[in-house]
Amino acid sequence: MAKRTASTHQSWLPEANQPTTDFPLTHLPYGAFEHEGQQRLCVAIGAHLLDLHACATSGLLPPTLIEACQAPILNPFMALGHRSWTLLRETVTTLLHADVNADRRQTAEAALHSIAGATLGRPIHIPNYTDFYASIYHATRVGQLFRPDQPLLPNYKHVPIGYHGRASSIIPSGIPVVRPIGQTRPLPEQVQPNFIPTNALDYELELALYIGQPSLIGSSVPISQATQHLFGIGLLNDWSARDIQSWEYQPLGPFLAKNFATSISPWVTPMVALEPFRAPASSRPATDPKPLPYLHSVTDQQQGNLNAKLEVFISTDTMRKNKLAPFLLSESNASDLYWTPAQLIAHHTSNGCNLQVGDVLATGTTSGPPEASAGCLLELTRNGAQPILLPTGESRTFLADGDEIILRGSCEAPGHPRIGLGECRGTILPARTS
Repeated sequence: MAKRTASTHQSWLPEANQPTTDFPLTHLPYGAFEHEGQQRLCVAIGAHLLDLHACATSGLLPPTLIEACQAPILNPFMALGHRSWTLLRETVTTLLHADVNADRRQTAEAALHSIAGATLGRPIHIPNYTDFYASIYHATRVGQLFRPDQPLLPNYKHVPIGYHGRASSIIPSGIPVVRPIGQTRPLPEQVQPNFIPTNALDYELELALYIGQPSLIGSSVPISQATQHLFGIGLLNDWSARDIQSWEYQPLGPFLAKNFATSISPWVTPMVALEPFRAPASSRPATDPKPLPYLHSVTDQQQGNLNAKLEVFISTDTMRKNKLAPFLLSESNASDLYWTPAQLIAHHTSNGCNLQVGDVLATGTTSGPPEASAGCLLELTRNGAQPILLPTGESRTFLADGDEIILRGSCEAPGHPRIGLGECRGTILPARTS
């Protein structure tokens, strides 16, 4: 298919051509929705989703893609590899383009559904989940709270820090999060720890990196090939109970403070749609050590990061009752991450750990240089010492029952249509008492 310029990327769906849409023709993120009691794959375009199952059934897709596009999850399609990824994207782009022939347009129109009226699900089966710590600004500010004499541990600038999370408790956007109960540190007058609902429930603004191609156990992925294993990205909220975390994390790190729930956005933006928004690796001071050879690539240094604006909003019960818009808590950018996605993949596999189709590698909390760009309440409120005042007169140090956290993301670059990563939402429910 001939390559079109940005000015010719017009769809026959008028809302897909609006400059404010999250889903122009140049985006086409993948998702899944409920249809007659079953989950189907789809692609977002404007304010609609295109049912890929219906497209496959009605003869709009190439024969080699039919079976994978009739599956309820993306894993079979991802496993087909890059040629199939390109073929489907080109096919859907042509179907939705303004110059498609009338018969194919009419058939495609029959496969459209309103996003507003759809029940969106989790489009990918996630076998494994690894959470990294890729923001040096987040790591430094958290370190200042608990280790003021040595905020950043000596290994941080040499090795991408991460831990293996719990894939089974990753939930789709919109599913409520029940306040977890756990052990917390004894008060000064106590001998035994407490076992209570967390009083320090927090969010973490992150990107999810979806693995689309596997690697063999016992083999490492060279950094020059790392991005070939990436299928796409989405938004991720790594809910965290800070009081439980501070009591349990030594000596082995996060456990029950984080594995109770992780929310992901319903849309997976393919890597090819992000090409115009590539950014250089974050610049490092001359005094910082150079990455070891297995973590260094000239190409990765030139364009290994993403220029993706990330935002966090809060909506409280009181705000919703007064019909107030969600309040912006912070804004950051993924281009400020100290470690690039390719570096995370190269390190993850450097010891021979294998990747599987559908694995999620999360960036960790994405914070920027200013304190106001912190990606969690632990940073924004200095562990509760500086409450945030909301427009209703309410204040927050950590999350209250009824609070809804909304993550949003978008990418912009001159000469290219803006794309949006959609939203990742989650509302806090009270702890279960029985």
